[in-house]
Amino acid sequence: MARRPLPRILSKDNAQIARMQLARSRELARTAADSATDVLHPLITLTRGLRRLAAAGRHKWADTPKDRRGPLLFLAASVIMVVALVPYGPLLAVIGLMTAAALHGRDRPPAAPEGPDESQVQRLKSLYEALIPYFSIAEDPSPLYAYGGEWEKAFPAYEFDESGRVTRLVIRYPAYFTDGEAESRARIEQLLHAKSGRGREYHFAWEEEGNELTVTVLPPLPTDVAAQRFVTAPGETVLGFTDPTQVQRTLPLTYGENKRDVPPVVWRTGIRSTEPHLLIMGRPGSGTSTLLRSIAVQALQHGDVVIVEGGIGEYACLTGRDGVLAVECGLTGALTSLEWAALETERRLIAANRARQAGQPPPEDTRRPLWLLLDRPSAFTHLAAADGREDPQSLLQVPLRHGRAVNVTVVVGEQFDHAEALSDDVRQHTRARVVLGPATAEQLSGVLGAVPSTTPAAEVPPGRGYARLGTGPVLRLQVPSTPDPYDDTASDAHRKAVLALLPPRTTPADQESAEAKPFESIPTEVVPVESVPIEAVPIDEEPAEVKAVPAEAMAAEAQ
Repeated sequence: MARRPLPRILSKDNAQIARMQLARSRELARTAADSATDVLHPLITLTRGLRRLAAAGRHKWADTPKDRRGPLLFLAASVIMVVALVPYGPLLAVIGLMTAAALHGRDRPPAAPEGPDESQVQRLKSLYEALIPYFSIAEDPSPLYAYGGEWEKAFPAYEFDESGRVTRLVIRYPAYFTDGEAESRARIEQLLHAKSGRGREYHFAWEEEGNELTVTVLPPLPTDVAAQRFVTAPGETVLGFTDPTQVQRTLPLTYGENKRDVPPVVWRTGIRSTEPHLLIMGRPGSGTSTLLRSIAVQALQHGDVVIVEGGIGEYACLTGRDGVLAVECGLTGALTSLEWAALETERRLIAANRARQAGQPPPEDTRRPLWLLLDRPSAFTHLAAADGREDPQSLLQVPLRHGRAVNVTVVVGEQFDHAEALSDDVRQHTRARVVLGPATAEQLSGVLGAVPSTTPAAEVPPGRGYARLGTGPVLRLQVPSTPDPYDDTASDAHRKAVLALLPPRTTPADQESAEAKPFESIPTEVVPVESVPIEAVPIDEEPAEVKAVPAEAMAAEAQ
């Protein structure tokens, strides 16, 4: 009798081969199943549809009362008899049945739930109950907000995100609510911000005529915009970027290899500007110097720049560049530069007025923009007071008052801690305002003159804040990244982008010659004479000694 061989013990190689064969078999089976499903998909769809039609017929029969089942059977038999007697009736009936089965057998996406789910309803109820003390009074006979009331009437529209938090909510409130008072609005906005979820920025649109408040969650502003050449006209400066619903203009920007359009906040300067000067306020590290550098880089395209810095030398990259007249970090240099700027403004006023009297266009040197950028001038105020010297801010009186007529623009950046050191002229004539970094409602209202319609986030990146140009709306703002190219802690890509925008260096940074300082070319004998009227200077001939006329008289004649 022959013996049956015993099974061999699998070795390591044999086990690996067996696993490979098993995986290959599974892959072949899966491929065959997918191919069969593709081939038999119409049949599967028809079968599923017939099953659903049969289930619907059974439910219909089960729901029909017993006293009506007889007439229903008679009606069905009559229909079948008519179809059988009609020419091509059975064929048409089969085609109709297959069509209905194909329609009912299709794969249907899961139906979206109608209305909010249980968690969303609970969130809306909590918002409704939180608003009751603010939107109800005891004298109201039929209050819209009451404990145990219907929240559906108070919230006609709402939207939620994937996490179940509110992204958009329309709130109705009674007509007697004082929606015209800023304090009443602030209480409601603070409550909704806390109850809807912190860590996000909300936009509040009050419709006083319809007694409705629309709360919308704002998307974060882009923080990766590097310094670059913006597509703007002469006299336009890009302060930053805002929400697309606030402005009607977009700029094409470059993000590495990608390009997209972003809505900008454009500040217009020059003779036709209604807000010729800018004030920037913020905390340390909020991005005020970044915005000043961005403005300086854009201003150098069409004009000259004088920088007076009370900091630690964050504008050394601009020293000696073409168009940069001076970068001063000391008190003596600041006083000299600003004194020259005041005399240059007066000289431009005199030259422009003479040209107008002669019926000629203004000279070219009066039309080239001159920018005065001051970063933390309060540091010089304390030094000047300690040395018994003149405050450098007092020299800004002429450029601030009359600079618009001769293309002289003043930009002042200061911190909240030293806001009281700003002069009255700076506060009065800088009608374009920017606030960067975290700030309280009192600080925003004090600088911008109005409270923004959005709630500030708890943590904001550098360069994030609000801007208001004159009497316009308060806009969210994100300043383009313009770091100091000599700062090793900044991004290499952003530092290289700033270096690529700087004009060529015409004067060595460590050796400024006398010719590089334009304010030394102004004669020292140019002294304002209060008693010389404009008519005393002949137009057709040049006097032996040019005497300046007060800036106030020149501005009056220019107007």
